Amino acid sequence: MLQQLQIQNIAIIDKVEIELGDGLNVLTGETGAGKSIIIDSINAILGERLSKDLIRAGKDKAAVEAVFTIDDDRLSGLLGEYGIEPEEDGTLIISREFTLSGKNTCRINGKIATVSMLKQIGEMLIDIHGQHDNQSLLRTESHIDLLDSFADENIHNLKNNYLEKLSQYQEIKNRLKSLSGDKNDRERKIDFLKFQIDEIKKARLKPNEEEDLNKQRIILQNAEKIINTLSRVYELVGIGNKTEKSASDTIGDALSLMGEISKLDERYAAVLKRLEGVSFEVEDIVCEIRSNRDEVEYNPELLEQIEERLDLIYKLKKKYGVSIEEVCAFMANAQKELDEILNNEELVNKLSADLKRADDELYSLAEEISAKRKNAAGLLENKIGSELNDLEMKNARLKVNVEFDDTTGESGARKYNQNGLDKVEFLISTNAGEPLKPLAKIASGGEMSRIMLAIKTILAKVDKISTLIFDEIDIGISGKAAQKVGEKMSYISRNHQVISVTHLAQIACIADNNYYIEKSTNAESTSTMVRKLNENEIKTEVARIIGGANISDITIKHAEEMINYAKKYKNDKVT
Repeated sequence: MLQQLQIQNIAIIDKVEIELGDGLNVLTGETGAGKSIIIDSINAILGERLSKDLIRAGKDKAAVEAVFTIDDDRLSGLLGEYGIEPEEDGTLIISREFTLSGKNTCRINGKIATVSMLKQIGEMLIDIHGQHDNQSLLRTESHIDLLDSFADENIHNLKNNYLEKLSQYQEIKNRLKSLSGDKNDRERKIDFLKFQIDEIKKARLKPNEEEDLNKQRIILQNAEKIINTLSRVYELVGIGNKTEKSASDTIGDALSLMGEISKLDERYAAVLKRLEGVSFEVEDIVCEIRSNRDEVEYNPELLEQIEERLDLIYKLKKKYGVSIEEVCAFMANAQKELDEILNNEELVNKLSADLKRADDELYSLAEEISAKRKNAAGLLENKIGSELNDLEMKNARLKVNVEFDDTTGESGARKYNQNGLDKVEFLISTNAGEPLKPLAKIASGGEMSRIMLAIKTILAKVDKISTLIFDEIDIGISGKAAQKVGEKMSYISRNHQVISVTHLAQIACIADNNYYIEKSTNAESTSTMVRKLNENEIKTEVARIIGGANISDITIKHAEEMINYAKKYKNDKVT
């Protein structure tokens, strides 16, 4: 839900911060006070297109920040795709700054985002209903999900089974297409696979070969240095030279000297024994140094061969994998694919039979799902019809049209999608004798608003969007219909946060939280302020809506009666 909204430098708003609550939040105020600016600001957070004319006069930029709490797994999944993590308490902060030059800076939990990201995420956070908004219910593609949400649990189990079968069907279809495609494509594929296999085969790659070659290359590249170093070490340790004794000779001298006194004390004998051990170890080292030195030779031809071999391995890895093991695995898979293509007649026949079985299973499930939808559609039509009757649309008739489309495309295959083979659309007739029309073609804003409210009332418990905004949907209604609109909003607010911008006392009196939007003007500027009303202020505001500027004892009494009736209605519905 939307917890907090901060607006800066938009139209006549200098700086406003609104703390919103659970349930039904109602915003009222005089015409022109800035109620529509608040909705424009929320639209900015939802990724809607903005005009630089919205920026307050004299300022070069404007900003909006909204704080949400979320617990929707679908939304968490989408945020995860963008690499955005909500806070541990589920807080999500979205901000948008826009300038006179047209630059937009969007952030989600501090991470830079695009306007399209805001739009995609915003569709899951808030649903705005107004006189001219593109509401979610006007998007025909959303109707099938709304109907399925209303249907019983069996349809969800069927859809899960269907999606599993659809995945299998598409996998078989793709394999079959790759095996029995265009003849020229098939020949090209065979030639390409053979080339890849031959190229890798000819290389005769061995496990750990690259590591061994790199070691040899290092030795050969440093052969002269290694030989010189080992020769010098051999002199120092083993044979000495004209000017200095070797370590071996020096240890030999030490042994002779210690031998002369070793019998005089056991400590000297122990030292002698240790020196003998050192002497043997030095002899071994001398032999090893000589052997290592003799093994090394500078061989430019061998170095060139190793360089060429490593270059070949590098090129193969660049094409087929990051290691020799992956290159060999690539060759094995290519060989398997080639074998399948060369011997595919039997496999094609088997896959064709598998595809036919999968198609039959899918079609059967799609028919079953469609039957469930049609049953749910009838129930939904009756429920929404009752709601429309409550909202003083006595002659309105809603039809949930479920069309089972099992036609085939050019390939002869049915047009399966994630929802089966159904096309679902909500149609409406608002007056007796009028034909059913798509929701988007309803002309009257007041009628459209009540239809939306009726549908939202029925789907209140299953609609996943947590915050609903009704922006002056009360235009064109009054009296009993207005009271019913308020009651419906109150009902919806038990499962959603509802924000309503209204001019109707019947809606203001039933709110859980009331906010007054007022405009103040001085010689230099005009500013909008928003404040939350206390109990006495609510009564005065309802009286103002009823009687206009002239608030009398009668309008105050009328306001009290309306507020008390609204409280009783809410308490009765809760119990």
